[in-house]
Amino acid sequence: MDICQLILDDHAEQRKLFGIIEEIDRTDIASLDAVWGRLRKLLDTHAEAEERFFYPIVVRRGEGAGDADGMKDEVEDAIDDHNEIRDAAAAVGKEQAGTDAWFKAVEKANEANSKHMAEEERQGMTDYRRHTSADERHRAGIKFAAFDARYVDGVEAVDKDPGDYIAAQAKAG
Repeated sequence: MDICQLILDDHAEQRKLFGIIEEIDRTDIASLDAVWGRLRKLLDTHAEAEERFFYPIVVRRGEGAGDADGMKDEVEDAIDDHNEIRDAAAAVGKEQAGTDAWFKAVEKANEANSKHMAEEERQGMTDYRRHTSADERHRAGIKFAAFDARYVDGVEAVDKDPGDYIAAQAKAG
């Protein structure tokens, strides 16, 4: 088990659920609510798990990868993205499922999430892999999987200040 693979698996599930929403008839409110409800819980739990078990290592050991200007830029952007995704997901909840406004809000959440996943897959994950052993990725994967299982019904979505997050993780290391 590797935390990076678990993150990629979650990303695939998120993409799948956004795709399913696009295929549900807009008059099938019960199905839209159900699929969105699962996706919302996954988005929130996934972000929190990354912030607990993935990004702390990137803060302590990372140097920046891909097109990131460095570790600080990479992690600040990821935490900002998580906040944007949380806020976009909260906006979906303010609209009536099946309406144009609801679909527009879902589209905005999908755009924010898709941008984040692409950056994370070429920056943070590359940085993480370069600075951890397979054994470390396995141990982190167990923590990530246990957190995901424990909070299958979601977590409270709380925005974080990227600078404060980085400082706290650097200090904890």
